[in-house]
Amino acid sequence: MIVVVWGVSGCGKSTVGRMLADRLGWTFYDADDYHPAANKEKMAKGIPLEDDDRLPWLASLATMISDDNRDGHNAVLACSALKARYRSLLGIDEKTICSVHLSGDKSLIASRLARREHEFMNDKLLDSQFATLEPETNGYVASVTQDVDALCDDIMTQLDLA
Repeated sequence: MIVVVWGVSGCGKSTVGRMLADRLGWTFYDADDYHPAANKEKMAKGIPLEDDDRLPWLASLATMISDDNRDGHNAVLACSALKARYRSLLGIDEKTICSVHLSGDKSLIASRLARREHEFMNDKLLDSQFATLEPETNGYVASVTQDVDALCDDIMTQLDLA
């Protein structure tokens, strides 16, 4: 099984995804590690990515998780995947590739972003992330108001991984 933990920057995708993978003994992938240099440079300057920037990156992630899924490897991918078609491109079917949307209000996420440093994610991009965000009608939505341990417990229970 593959679990895609997704949401806007600052919602805790990497933290939750890493902890979830550690608890399950699964591989963890952070999609930010796979962005090409041009995307990172653009975001560092506060310039939102366009679909043309994102699609090759998402296609490579889709191939990676599809290969893991085909080979029977379990993994957690932390990825923004803000649009429904991005999640579709990743192959999310809610059977073998499941989604968890880490959801929180803009003020909470903004306060988190203000306290962290990131290689290229500029906090000026938060407005564009929320503007791009297309809520999911499938999959599991988890509130980021919980602490990380409780959030992971909740996700594992909801996905029947406990």
